Amino acid sequence: MQTPTLKQEALESIDRLPDNADIDEIMYQLYVVDKLRKSRDAIAEGQFIHHEELKREIEQW
Repeated sequence: MQTPTLKQEALESIDRLPDNADIDEIMYQLYVVDKLRKSRDAIAEGQFIHHEELKREIEQW
């Protein structure tokens, strides 16, 4: 399965918005798409902290 391009994800996301969406809603939707894509990439590269490890770190504060 081929990963959709950023452009494809953005267009699909915008298509789901109502026809009367304003520029702020469109920009926010694009922001969310970008953040989710970057998060998926980071997870795929192993750049994350498991929630149990995070709990241990918080307990040390």
